[in-house]
Amino acid sequence: MSGGSVLILDDDDDLRAALGETLEAIFGRPWVGAGSVDELRALEANLSACDLAILDINLGRGKPTGLDALDWLKKVGFPGRITFLTGHARSHPLVDKACHDQTARVYEKPLTLAAMHGSTFVGDGAAILLASADVLENVSGAMAAIV
Repeated sequence: MSGGSVLILDDDDDLRAALGETLEAIFGRPWVGAGSVDELRALEANLSACDLAILDINLGRGKPTGLDALDWLKKVGFPGRITFLTGHARSHPLVDKACHDQTARVYEKPLTLAAMHGSTFVGDGAAILLASADVLENVSGAMAAIV
């Protein structure tokens, strides 16, 4: 199954690359990555090709957050679905705020395909539905190990 490109914003270079490479290998989805909101802004010309953004909520102490990125993406008219990926507890103020945003969904690290089972990532009308139990059994362990 394939759709548009995936935008990944995470300050952890290894996690960003592992997630992008996994999405590309399993689903054939090209990806673009940024490690900060400033790097994200530099990618503005590439955003029209993206139908999914995966944003880390906390991008480092004293730095703009994934919520700042969300606001900017809305401002520039990002065409795709926006999700958050976080390792913080739901009680963390940034996570709580993200959970109350009606335009984004929050997933917790470690992210497994099993956790995404039944979740739909919708872009320009095309959906990637992770619904096959066989696929989940075969790759959820590998996904958990790298994410």
